Amino acid sequence: MTKYIFITGGVVSSLGKGINAASLGRLLKNRGLKVTNQKFDPYINIDPRMMSPYQHGEVFVTEDGAETDLDIGHYERFIDIECNRYSNVTMGKVYDLVLRKERSGEYNGATVQVIPHITNEIKELIKRAGQTLNADVVITEIGGSVGDIESLPYLEAIRQLKTDLAKDDVMYIHNTLIPYLHAAGEMKTKPTQHSVKELRSLGIQPNMIVVRSEYPVPQEMKDKIALFCNIKSEEVIEALDAETLYEVPLRLHEQNMDQLVVDYLGLETPQPELSEVEELVKLVKSLKETVRIGLVGKYVELQDAYISAVEAMRHAGYAFDADIDIKWINSADVTSENVAELLGDVDGILVPGGFGDRAIDGKIEAITYAREQKIPFFGISLGLQLAATEIARNVIGLKTAHSLEFDTETEHQMTTFHPDCRTAREADSTLRLGAHPCKVSDNTKASAAYGEELVYERHRHRYEMNLAYRAQLEEAGFIVSGISPDGRLIEIMELKDHPYFVACQFHPEFASRPNRPSPLIREFIRAALEHKN
Repeated sequence: MTKYIFITGGVVSSLGKGINAASLGRLLKNRGLKVTNQKFDPYINIDPRMMSPYQHGEVFVTEDGAETDLDIGHYERFIDIECNRYSNVTMGKVYDLVLRKERSGEYNGATVQVIPHITNEIKELIKRAGQTLNADVVITEIGGSVGDIESLPYLEAIRQLKTDLAKDDVMYIHNTLIPYLHAAGEMKTKPTQHSVKELRSLGIQPNMIVVRSEYPVPQEMKDKIALFCNIKSEEVIEALDAETLYEVPLRLHEQNMDQLVVDYLGLETPQPELSEVEELVKLVKSLKETVRIGLVGKYVELQDAYISAVEAMRHAGYAFDADIDIKWINSADVTSENVAELLGDVDGILVPGGFGDRAIDGKIEAITYAREQKIPFFGISLGLQLAATEIARNVIGLKTAHSLEFDTETEHQMTTFHPDCRTAREADSTLRLGAHPCKVSDNTKASAAYGEELVYERHRHRYEMNLAYRAQLEEAGFIVSGISPDGRLIEIMELKDHPYFVACQFHPEFASRPNRPSPLIREFIRAALEHKN
């Protein structure tokens, strides 16, 4: 029987609900349980696909091709699990599913209402998250704060589940803030009391409260919270700022959080094996070297837009006992006149994926600089397409070369639609998403990185490399080192006679883990360290 844990938040946003949910997931997984995490977002967008990276950060893609909130990436990396399309649900998606059912007559002419139709759909999506992955425990984070009007259907649905299922199958964990008033020199519990009062007014009694605080919470304060919130003192868990996020599971375990959870849910498990987490924390705190990477993108004002790429580079750095120093460079600022000034002090250059023609020229200038100065370069998705464009223009001499995405009239189209798309309109509404196979060529940097012939990597792009230019690019030294098994889609290219100039059509950062860095990104960081030294 699957158990369900619901993580809610109150007082303010950005309390770290996602990190706490991921940390608990890691602890339960290390107790031998099969865990999956789920995030409910309150916004009306069906998914994050069309949302600005400035507002939402990156769109994280799962193995099965779902476009999800960046918190799903945290779950995958932190717990070392694979999520799926049921791992991220928006209120827009819930309404979309219900309205489709209404149009197809599934409600037999009934008046469609929030209760029961919307709440029933939410409950079904919670259960499917566990069923599709055969999970022992589903940990669902409710986005937003208690009191937000957008989250009310979610809270009503999880309230109902407590009566639908056995008492020990559902657990509620509420996250709050204990503010410290510097002028008074006091910590205050009143916001927590009021937040729990509001949650209880909705029919939900939390079984555990996680309190975020700048300073350690005294025992008498925990006793006070427990008294007013109708729980035991040991069920008040403090969440203090940590030097590294990977410390959070260890701190929660020190407070017996995972034992309290399994006891409440009636699960018999051994103590968690945490030596791998402990070793990782020890490593992260004692990295001996630093390598500087120039990340050239157009959304650098909100660094969460590239969070998986940054985390993947950090994972790669761990393999070499090295910290990653990111130099954030807005591609709109890069010109041929200042590129040396902006990139002259970096050990490697990363050009990540993206959409739209704004600030493209700056990325191409950065790629030219990396190629000519023999600086290690790694391009992701659009980064591959622009690398091919740069070489076509500046090495082959095809001065009008460009991507079909940015110039539909160009004589030399370096990218084209997916071969299965028959019209521009069909291609424009279709993204290649999720994990797809790639056949890696022998005796290449890609094969040295992967060490195997067939690999699967996750995609999120609309345009493909144009095979018509393969021969010219390879004659110029930019060879295909990875291709789809049917030979129709170029996946990886690399430049001969360069320390490391590799680019791929897929997004290897999505599958990276702290203990298993992406092979291509690992070798990029290795090359950057060699360039530095």
